[in-house]
Amino acid sequence: MPYWRLSGYYFFYFASLGALVPFWGPYLQSKGFDALAIGQLMAILVGTKIVAPMLWGHIVDLTGRRMPIVRLAAFVSAVTFGGVFLAHGFWTIAIAMVLFSFFWNASLPQMEAVTFNHLRHRVSGYALIRLWGSVGFILVVGILGVQLESAPLDVVPLWVLILFAGIWVSSLAVPDSAPVVHDQATASLRSLLTRRDVVAFLAACFLMQSSHGIYYAFYSIHLASVGYSSSAVGALWALGVIAEVVVFLAMRGLLERFGARLVLIWSLALAVLRWILIGGFVALLPVAIFAQLLHAATFGTFHAAAIHLVHRYFRGRTQGRGQALYNSLSFGAGGAAGSLMGGLLWADQGPAVTFGIAACAAALGLLAAWQWLERPPAEPQTAGCNRR
Repeated sequence: MPYWRLSGYYFFYFASLGALVPFWGPYLQSKGFDALAIGQLMAILVGTKIVAPMLWGHIVDLTGRRMPIVRLAAFVSAVTFGGVFLAHGFWTIAIAMVLFSFFWNASLPQMEAVTFNHLRHRVSGYALIRLWGSVGFILVVGILGVQLESAPLDVVPLWVLILFAGIWVSSLAVPDSAPVVHDQATASLRSLLTRRDVVAFLAACFLMQSSHGIYYAFYSIHLASVGYSSSAVGALWALGVIAEVVVFLAMRGLLERFGARLVLIWSLALAVLRWILIGGFVALLPVAIFAQLLHAATFGTFHAAAIHLVHRYFRGRTQGRGQALYNSLSFGAGGAAGSLMGGLLWADQGPAVTFGIAACAAALGLLAAWQWLERPPAEPQTAGCNRR
């Protein structure tokens, strides 16, 4: 199992997120875009996740070969990102963002499938690979945050371009997993999507990421508006991901003890608390620190539990499309909906109402998971931990 080569891909992929997510909104603001335009552009960044993963997931499920798609997507995303340096005005930068994000968002779901195929029955080891993505995020958000104390925000696209190149280079070292076996006994995607527990799971993921869409688009802007410096903004982002790394190290024990369903439910409950604290009390440093530590739950434990459930529900010939569907509905449609909603509310209603809407979205996801998400016949972690 190519642990370090897989980890290297995650390192560069999420390092690029460390440059984009905290600093792309302020970068766009420095170019003169208002809150609505920023919300729309950030929605493009995540909205392409609705289409790209499903398109490439369908191709991969037909061919059974994943890494050629991952490498192609990584290369083209780095090349098309160069259009950002030539873009001026809303529409040109929107076109550039559509192009690079369409390919950038295509690769991660297939890499998740490659990782699980390499892990085979050791699926609880996923978190130990994924944590290197969090390490990459922490390093970039911390270093870039300090640099922006004295450097202009124009350095942000340069960082992203370098990290996109790193994604492509790291993908070249990852061996492809075994081709998917087209087992006719595997349930069809259509039949899976008629199951109440699968629909409830996907709905909870959509609502959780809708709440995060507001956070990703406006958290940095909110911090700056109440007086935090660029380095402090970067430090708070890094703190959240450090907490995420710590929980990834403990994920195996959490999943073994409580199961993915209960971990998912608690993650949603803590998200409600987190968004209320950020919306109303983030100017208080102790509250801001505590709210960022909750990132361990709202992203760390939630994503680890969700990816286990995806691996359990979508097997064989539905694996690629299942991973893509999870990414498309949650990080894609959910993130875009949250970003757009934030853009519509921010200027007129302010942070308290905007993050209050985020808390409501997480609460609806909690209700769906609690009411309809059933325990799978065999929890993913049990399958991974009892076979050595």
